[in-house]
Amino acid sequence: MDPMSRRLLRELKEYRTGQTDSQVADLAPTSDDDLQRWKAVILGQEGTPYEGGKFDLEITVPRTYPMQPPTIRFLGKVCHPNVHFKTGEICLDLLKTTWSPAWTLHSACIAIGALLMSPEADSPLNCDAANLLRCGDVRGYNSLVRMYTQLYGVPSGASGTATQSVH
Repeated sequence: MDPMSRRLLRELKEYRTGQTDSQVADLAPTSDDDLQRWKAVILGQEGTPYEGGKFDLEITVPRTYPMQPPTIRFLGKVCHPNVHFKTGEICLDLLKTTWSPAWTLHSACIAIGALLMSPEADSPLNCDAANLLRCGDVRGYNSLVRMYTQLYGVPSGASGTATQSVH
């Protein structure tokens, strides 16, 4: 078994046995035959405009992992200054220049969840969302994020979380 596969199987085992955080709801390979393709689900945190949302991530692991970072993108539409609204691309240093083999797929997903709560308006992929924050319109930004979370981030059948009003 190659080093990448051994590492990924260890990460999967550690995630399944130690999974206690409330932010990453799922992390697994998409099939037993391909350890280079994973899926993850990040939950919107309580008290944020993403609250009640479930956000799917697609993870592609390079053969050079863990020396090189995985490619991670949102599968659905996410309104956030550092997420491209159409492609799901994520602007996060950890996924580009500051990656270290000490990071895991799980810790990268946690970092993406933290990015949802702490947007960086200075390196936007979504200029509309970033401009609201740059202009100090936090209320407008939160309202826009809540609306898109309800439209695209809430699983069907979750009527209890989708009924929040947009202010």
